[in-house]
Amino acid sequence: MQLFVKIICDPDGKCPEWMMIELQGDLETKSETTSLSGKFIGDLFFTHKNQPVLIIGHHILHGKLVSLEKPLAVLSKNPNSQITCTDLHVDADLVKPSASMSDIHYFISAIIKQKMIFKTRPKPIIANVPKKL
Repeated sequence: MQLFVKIICDPDGKCPEWMMIELQGDLETKSETTSLSGKFIGDLFFTHKNQPVLIIGHHILHGKLVSLEKPLAVLSKNPNSQITCTDLHVDADLVKPSASMSDIHYFISAIIKQKMIFKTRPKPIIANVPKKL
């Protein structure tokens, strides 16, 4: 099987760089039928020492930045499209274009080189505690 890959870069030749977020545990909603896809989850900040801080609701998580051993590519599938030989950005010995160029191919839209790891339990944020209960 041949795999056609095209890298989408800006005019300067730089590809967008994304960052992965790794959380220990689960994010859950109040309703099990509601999906978190496309929803606002929380606020992400960086300290003056470039350490990530994630605030989700009334909880705060402190994390750290880690470089990945091997970079990851974000691929998007584009079926049944025409592609030319100049669109291939892989070693010519590995992939040889066939006569029919209407195969499925992929676009690399971003590269992931770092991830943020939040591995401690979230701590509650208490802003104002009354003196008498």
